[in-house]
Amino acid sequence: VYATHRPVNPGPRNKTYMTQEEDWDRDLLLDPAWEKQQRKTFTAWCNSHLRKAGTQIENIEEDFRNGLKLMLLLEVISGERLPKPDKGKMRFHKIANVNKALDFICSKGVKLVSIGAEEIVDGNVKMTLGMIWTIILRFAIQDISVEETSAKEGLLLWCQRKTAPYRNVNVQNFHISWKDGLALCALIHRHRPDLIDYSKLRKDDPIGNLNTAFDVAEKFLDIPKMLDAEDIVNTPKPDEKAIMTYVSCFYHAFAGAEQAETAANRICKVLAVNQENEKLMEEYEKLASELLEWIRRTIPWLENRVAEQTMRAMQQKLEDFRDYRRIHKPPRVQEKCQLEINFNTLQTKLRLSNRPAFMPSEGKMVSDIANAWKGLEQVEKGYEEWLLTEIRRLERLDHLAEKFKQKCAMHESWTGGKEDLLSQKDYESASLMEIRALMRKHEAFESDLAAHQDRVEQIAAIAQELNELDYHDAATVNARCQGICDQWDNLGTLTQKRRDSLERVEKLWETIDQLYLEFAKRAAPFNNWMDGAMEDLQDMFIVHSIEEIQSLITAHDQFKATLPEADKERMATLGIHNEILKIAQTYGIKLSGINPYTNLSPQDISTKWDTVKHLVPLRDQMLQEEVARQQANERLRRQFAAQANIIGPWIQTKMEEISHVSVDIAGSLEEQMNSLKQYEQNIINYKSNIDKLEGDHQLSQESLIFDNKHTNYTMEHIRVGWEQLLTTIARTINEVENQILTRDAKGISQEQLNEFRASFNHFDRKRNGMMDPDDFRACLISMGYDLVSGEVEFARIMTLVDPNNTGVVTFQAFIDFMTRETAETDTAEQVMASFKILASDKSYITVEELRRELPPEQAEYCISRMTRYIGPESPPGALDYISFSSALYGESDL
Repeated sequence: VYATHRPVNPGPRNKTYMTQEEDWDRDLLLDPAWEKQQRKTFTAWCNSHLRKAGTQIENIEEDFRNGLKLMLLLEVISGERLPKPDKGKMRFHKIANVNKALDFICSKGVKLVSIGAEEIVDGNVKMTLGMIWTIILRFAIQDISVEETSAKEGLLLWCQRKTAPYRNVNVQNFHISWKDGLALCALIHRHRPDLIDYSKLRKDDPIGNLNTAFDVAEKFLDIPKMLDAEDIVNTPKPDEKAIMTYVSCFYHAFAGAEQAETAANRICKVLAVNQENEKLMEEYEKLASELLEWIRRTIPWLENRVAEQTMRAMQQKLEDFRDYRRIHKPPRVQEKCQLEINFNTLQTKLRLSNRPAFMPSEGKMVSDIANAWKGLEQVEKGYEEWLLTEIRRLERLDHLAEKFKQKCAMHESWTGGKEDLLSQKDYESASLMEIRALMRKHEAFESDLAAHQDRVEQIAAIAQELNELDYHDAATVNARCQGICDQWDNLGTLTQKRRDSLERVEKLWETIDQLYLEFAKRAAPFNNWMDGAMEDLQDMFIVHSIEEIQSLITAHDQFKATLPEADKERMATLGIHNEILKIAQTYGIKLSGINPYTNLSPQDISTKWDTVKHLVPLRDQMLQEEVARQQANERLRRQFAAQANIIGPWIQTKMEEISHVSVDIAGSLEEQMNSLKQYEQNIINYKSNIDKLEGDHQLSQESLIFDNKHTNYTMEHIRVGWEQLLTTIARTINEVENQILTRDAKGISQEQLNEFRASFNHFDRKRNGMMDPDDFRACLISMGYDLVSGEVEFARIMTLVDPNNTGVVTFQAFIDFMTRETAETDTAEQVMASFKILASDKSYITVEELRRELPPEQAEYCISRMTRYIGPESPPGALDYISFSSALYGESDL
């Protein structure tokens, strides 16, 4: 074995170096073809360095025998001075010089085995080639490493990656993979496509391909011709060391391109972050615009308080409002929550990538959307209250209108023909008895007229109330009421005129028969009482509670208690008529059958009495039905209250639990996330209880139930609480997600994060996920943070963790601060340095350089945003990458 070299002081990367323990003893019987290739290659390699010192070698085993050129070669390739050589020409002088060279090689960490100065001085070709290979390994190949591989593996991996896109090239080793010359041509074309037209090469022309590569490398890349094309093609397995030596020259020639590739990768990574952030910003702007536009369109609809004229139309409005609550609004609640989550996530990503915070367009901040949403809910609440008030008003109006029509119909029925009767002048040709009869009849009419005064006043009062409540058909009501009032005034005038006429001739008449008169006087009030009783028994009513219907039942029971006394009055009144009949029978008076003082007959009294007795049980039934309806309403109230009194506190409890969950949950962030996700699922599973309560609430509204003394929770309270609960759990999950983003991006361990959380929780005195400045100061000191500048240093830190001067420090801000000081992030200076590499150290970069070094998408991104470079001797189209790099990190406008 010629030699084995080891690193004297291996670096921290645990790098594996190529060794010479590769069956070199087999090479002691070196194949003649291999020996020829090694002679040519190693000689050319040595001369490529010796020419820098103005010399060269012709015969590798002869020209190194005195050790002088060997020492010179080592000085050139190492850049160091060796000990002064001996000047003599004796054998021992030569051995001394060669030993100085070998000692220098050993000082570089190479352990030479079986190679002695005597063999070199004696011109042993095998040992000389082995020594040169050792030098090549140490100074040309040893430092080649890709992804922690050995030098040989690294060089092979580099060749494979560079030639991967090329047809007919498959580099697997350093011998037969290079025989057809295509691999060497591919290496050159990959880095300098202007030197070789790869598309014109043929696999069946290996000598032509190899010579093309050798010539181009020598002429344009300053790589001497170290191999012979015919020898490589005609050798079954070319010498591996010769090929490696030659290929390593290409690696060093193109090292600058590798540096450019690294710089391009860094730039692509930075630009990708910017492009993703810009996409998130555009998505936020779009979602915010759509949500604000929906709110803008919805508010005018909720502010439209033009009342409908009918109950059915207003109930349709209420149904439309329910659809809005159930169908249209919930997705918007989700959008609002998602918008806040997206905003927080974007800001976290911007902080983690060392970018400035995102400022949405004017009017599209999260606070703007929250204010718009608050305005929407205020208008929404007012709209619902207005709807319910209008429905109650229309219900009252319908009831009053029906009552008005009923009373008007009864009054108009009573007044029918009265004006004609009052206008008669029958007294002018009547007898004394007839005049007196007419006078008594008129007195009875006046009594009847007075009894109807109350109904007229009720009609007028109802009409006035309908007007005050803005009844839609108030014109018809007013016209009818006015007609009744005008007729009533006319009846009063006619009544007074007829009385005046009758009184003028009263002295001509005798007293009317007292029995007829008494009957008429008793029958009329009793008849009016029966009319009032029938009217009351048929009177419509509207109640909203059991207490109200019970009051009506009590009043009805009191009315029924007066029936025996009324029956006595009826019997007494009918007794008068019976007395008339008895007198007529007793004295043989022939009656005409008509009471001259009244139109009421005993049959009328009996018929109305029978009607009253018939209406009493019907009224009983109606009241009992209403009792049943109010009892059903009360059950609905209790049913709703029972659920609401459970759901309301449940929501409040969950809100309080969530407010503490971020500081109480132990374990890793992923475990916290899983717990929160389970927590969220439990809340979502509870939605069926809310839906059931919504169903009960709808039943209550359909039954026109607008109050509930059994609970302090309204459906609006539950809805708002539920929406806040969903939003809060989503925000909490988002906070943990942002912590995971922070942890992963900043490279902090779970133990560090747990330590940060434990410290934060300890000083979170109020257990609300925030620290006040004094607690934050104590927290920093407890963690060993040295506030060297006192108040000045602490004030600087507070501007970082509380830029909006809210007076509190959130956990996210605390984490950002603790990691920002030590975490490694890309900076504007790093990006500038990368661009400078791509621009070959120029202060500007060209469009062609960007398109050559970067992927198309990122290249065009830079071209469209870079400003024109202004400087001396800059070519047309030169771009300013320095201002562009600053803008990426918010140091100027992009």
